[in-house]
Amino acid sequence: MRISIVTPSFNQGEFVEQTIRSVMEQDYSDVEHIVVDGGSTDRTLSVLSRYPHLKWKSEKDTGQSNAINKGFQRSTGQILAWINSDDYYETNIFRVLVEYFESHPDCMFLYGDITYVGKDGTFLKRTSGDVMNYENLVRSPDIVRQPSCFWRRALLDEIGGIDESLHIVMDFDFFLRAAKHYKFHYLSKNLSFYRSYAENKTGTARIRQTYEIYKIFRKRGIGLNPVRVRYLLVKLLDSIGVGDILRRLIRTFTLGQA
Repeated sequence: MRISIVTPSFNQGEFVEQTIRSVMEQDYSDVEHIVVDGGSTDRTLSVLSRYPHLKWKSEKDTGQSNAINKGFQRSTGQILAWINSDDYYETNIFRVLVEYFESHPDCMFLYGDITYVGKDGTFLKRTSGDVMNYENLVRSPDIVRQPSCFWRRALLDEIGGIDESLHIVMDFDFFLRAAKHYKFHYLSKNLSFYRSYAENKTGTARIRQTYEIYKIFRKRGIGLNPVRVRYLLVKLLDSIGVGDILRRLIRTFTLGQA
C-alpha cells in the first residue's frame, strides 16, 4: 500500500526540511511526498530543490486548503494524510500504520497520539487516548489531531476534499464529515509532533478560527445549544485574553446554582 503525504507550504524554510526528513527517513519505502508551495520568498525553494524524490510545485494559491486539495489531486497512494511544513512525524511509524490498515480492512480512518513541541522542538505536552468520534468533535473541536491522522483514498473519494472557504479549521470540517460516515480507529502510539509557537497563534487567527467553527456548525446543521454557545464565547474571548475570566464566572455561577 502506497502512502501519499501532502505538505502545504509557504515561507517555512526554517522548518520544512525537518518535515521532509521525517517522511523520507521512515521504515517504509512506498511513500510519495507532495509539497505544494504557495510561492515562498524565503529559503523554502532551495530546501525543496535538494530533495529530488519530492513531487513539488511552487505557485500562487488561494490558501492552505487550496494547496492541500492540489496535493490530493496529484497523489496516487491508497493511504493519505497531510502534514504542515512546520510539523513532523514520529520516527518509524509508517510500517505500523500500513500493517494496521492491512489487518483491519474495515478501517477507513486511523489516528494516534500527538506531541506538542515549542519552536525549537522542546517538549510541551502529549495528547493521547481514544477520543475522536463525531459526538466528541462536535462537543470540542479542539480535540482534532490533524498531523496524526491517516485515511484511505476511498474515504476522500466519498466525502470530498477540503472546504476551500475555510482557512483555519479545515481539518475539523474534514474530520467531522469523515466521522459522520465512519468509525475512527485509534492506534496507541505517538505519530506526530505539532509545533506550537507565538507566530502561529495570533489573536486575529483565533478570532477567525472561532468564526469558522461557528460557520461549520451552521453549514452542517449542528444546533447552537448552551454548551456550544459557551464554547464559542470562551474561545472568542480567549483570542483577546479574557477567556479565563469568563471560565471563572461560569464556574462561580454554576456552583452558586448548585
